[in-house]
Amino acid sequence: MPLIRSRLRAATLSLAVLTAPALTPAVARADEAKPAYPLALNGDAAVKDGYSLSRWAEDWTSKADPEKRDDPLDRLKYIPLDDDGEVYITLSGELRLRVNHTTNPNLREAEAQRQDINRIVGGADLHVGKHLRFYGEIAHGGIAGENIGTPTTSLRNDLVVQQAFVEGMAEVGGVDVGLRYGRQEFVDGPNLLTSQRDNNTIRYTLNGWRFYARGSKLRFGAFDFRPTEYGNGGLGDDQHDTARRFSGATVGMVLPKTILGSKSTLAFDTFLWRRENDVGAWGGRVGPATRYYLGGWLRGDVGRVNLDWSVNRQWGHYIDQDISAWQAFIAQTYRLGESKTAPRVGVHLDYASGGGGYGDGKLRNAYAPFGNNIYFSYQLFLTPSNLVSVSPNISFTPFKNARLTAEYEMAWRDTASDAVYRANGQPFAGTQNVAARKVANLTRLQLAWSIAPRVQFTGRYEHLEAGPSLTEAGYRSSDFLAGWISFRF
Repeated sequence: MPLIRSRLRAATLSLAVLTAPALTPAVARADEAKPAYPLALNGDAAVKDGYSLSRWAEDWTSKADPEKRDDPLDRLKYIPLDDDGEVYITLSGELRLRVNHTTNPNLREAEAQRQDINRIVGGADLHVGKHLRFYGEIAHGGIAGENIGTPTTSLRNDLVVQQAFVEGMAEVGGVDVGLRYGRQEFVDGPNLLTSQRDNNTIRYTLNGWRFYARGSKLRFGAFDFRPTEYGNGGLGDDQHDTARRFSGATVGMVLPKTILGSKSTLAFDTFLWRRENDVGAWGGRVGPATRYYLGGWLRGDVGRVNLDWSVNRQWGHYIDQDISAWQAFIAQTYRLGESKTAPRVGVHLDYASGGGGYGDGKLRNAYAPFGNNIYFSYQLFLTPSNLVSVSPNISFTPFKNARLTAEYEMAWRDTASDAVYRANGQPFAGTQNVAARKVANLTRLQLAWSIAPRVQFTGRYEHLEAGPSLTEAGYRSSDFLAGWISFRF
């Protein structure tokens, strides 16, 4: 260990490490590894030689070969700390500068809001042989602008330990098994239920353990977490949220190509989760809630068709009410040509049951644990509770390395006697007293442009045309315009 520590100091303090000789034996062994569960489907959103939202899910061992490095920053992706390359560190970072402009913030008639946001993140991934790794990540979030109110700790935070975990790995009977313990992101489920919430400046993380076992066609995962309760000061004010707990298990499989043909790559997961919340809130009441989720998730490609289908059943209890709810998210696109950059047309159909939040009987409002709410509204004005929506869309490449997506979303309430809910789970007050079901129509545009391998620009526009469910309760339409540039290494 003294030798490892001394080499770690040398790696971080000396420029000489950038010209260290290539160490190929460990990389060669990795390249000759047995068939594994597909990276994109293994529950980590993992990638090889590329960027993932979760930076620890990246594999940069190829950068041990000088021929595969394009510039000095590539050397930071694989810094050897011993003679055979078994011990190495990968450094990562991100700088994101963003501006949001929203008219009628909170859908009330008011002066426009402008948010000037910055994110700075640095991470280090230390691998000690094949069986042990340590990952740490710190982040800063800043915000200024006009009419910003009191920003949440996910928007303004001086410094936070965003992730910090240790992971042990081994091969048992041809199956890769591992245990990850500490603060970490969790995305092993449909994106509309579990997400890093990258739209936030400070990402959503949890604390606890996660176990996985992966063969080439089957996988199993189990976990037990408590969310991070962020302060907005320095490193010492972030706590485990003792009022909430999220646990469960997932079984996944890669489906045989014989089901839908040789051009199909599909996976199916089934999951059983439990979410406990001592301070659940519905209809102005606050009390303990325990909610169970049993669901299935089918995703992948069948020729030119991409599928992302999931359904889940929810049950449990909230104070003195039984919970009985459903969610279904059915998204598909069709590629209009052989090229991967060819235009795509698609539609997503989304259902989240509602009812009981403001009444007696069962609580039928569905709830997503920590999903990606920008899927429903860039302004975070909609969430999959008491919601029915239909959203046709088209995407194409207007110029090199860019993708433009246009979408028109039509949204209704499932139950008119319950409220319209926004992304943070809070109701639009008074909407439960309106008889109309139509919530809104949303016109949405997004441009994602890879200016350079490490630099990306994203622009978004949304017009939310409020329907009678909102307008009859005093709410207004709104326009949203956002743009940001990200640099990553």
